[in-house]
Amino acid sequence: MTGAAAGATAPAPLRFARALRKGVDRAATGMAYLAGWNYVLCALFITADIVGRSAFGVSSAATVEISGYMLACGISWALAHTLAERAHIRVDILVNRMPLRPRALMHLLALVLLGLFSAFLAWAGLDLLQESMMFDAHDNSALHIPMDIPQGIWAFGLAAFLVMIAVLMFEAALELFCGHYDEIVALLGARSIDDEAEEALEAVAMSRKETVA
Repeated sequence: MTGAAAGATAPAPLRFARALRKGVDRAATGMAYLAGWNYVLCALFITADIVGRSAFGVSSAATVEISGYMLACGISWALAHTLAERAHIRVDILVNRMPLRPRALMHLLALVLLGLFSAFLAWAGLDLLQESMMFDAHDNSALHIPMDIPQGIWAFGLAAFLVMIAVLMFEAALELFCGHYDEIVALLGARSIDDEAEEALEAVAMSRKETVA
């Protein structure tokens, strides 16, 4: 049965879960693009600050603080997309040698444990944000930035990561109920060499199209 046929014959809750995951994935992709451009701006900011101090004797006086906020927010905003793309670093030497069903169960267990850890991070981030808002906390740099601004952006990324985990867990649980162990492995398993090669070929093809255009 092809993927399109399998999708058409899947139960309604499973089709809903797949559609929900794709929608959240698109939002996570947008957040990842913003995180990437954030790093570009961070590099330009640091470069400009270094040149300004060396050549003109001027500085923002808060390079360390601002670049630290940008790095932290960029990391948290890219977590959900990285998970959806199965790009997090994995040690799966033993898991890949297991039969299909135990391998699918291990991937789902790993996602559950990651969800517990992510829930703790999101809770801690929200608690820190609420504390900063309560005490009107500011950093000790020359700019005196309110801490709730970078912390709010950072906590939003952690919350998005938790939402992505919950959506993947929901879909994987339905796939497990339907006995689709291969779908769980494809959804949650680490990227294979074939996946990496296919992505590289797609990137080359896109580059050629842009060159021709």
